[in-house]
Amino acid sequence: MASDFTPAPIPDGRVTLEGREYMSDAKGNLVPVKMIKPQAMLQDELVRKVMGYALALSGQVARFKEHTFDDIGGFEALLAQEYGAAVGGKKGNMTLMTFDGLMKVQVQVADTVVFGPELQIAKALIDECLTEWAAGSRDEIRTIVTRAFNTDKEGQVNRAQIYMLLQLEIEDDRWQRAMKAIRDAMRTVGSKTYVRVYLREAFDGQWQPVSIDLAKV
Repeated sequence: MASDFTPAPIPDGRVTLEGREYMSDAKGNLVPVKMIKPQAMLQDELVRKVMGYALALSGQVARFKEHTFDDIGGFEALLAQEYGAAVGGKKGNMTLMTFDGLMKVQVQVADTVVFGPELQIAKALIDECLTEWAAGSRDEIRTIVTRAFNTDKEGQVNRAQIYMLLQLEIEDDRWQRAMKAIRDAMRTVGSKTYVRVYLREAFDGQWQPVSIDLAKV
């Protein structure tokens, strides 16, 4: 495995007792190294090697993130000192670009939203509307409602579909009360800041993300 950075040190898993080398198996039993099959040893060595590089890379990404936020924070502080105002927009979102317009760094702040018990009231009111409306009418709305309130493995409703319901313009009083209940149910319990980096070959070219995701490289 070629690399231009040093992997993190990973112990080889061997212990020496009374002059003999042992390795612990998955149940915690000490097995003499000479009794372990060659392919098992090769697999062990491969995994430890990959792990060493993975931990080193993970550490680099963590340091990159820390330094990036520090640098952006320092730039914001400089502008605030110079002009008495922050560069960030709503919620701290901002886009920073190079002078030639070929590279940019985007800072995005995403809220973590959960729904309170009012959501069940909204569901009951929406069900009343769907039941009363003529069979077969507004099928697209029924589809959105079904998707919105179907929970995933973690028991969470589909937030994107919930937001789609809020965009629908329906004058029915029960529907309006249901939408108010949905808005009242929303609780912001935290936020997370993301940094995304993009580049392009020309000022009118398409932006290409610089991926730091192993699955997308």
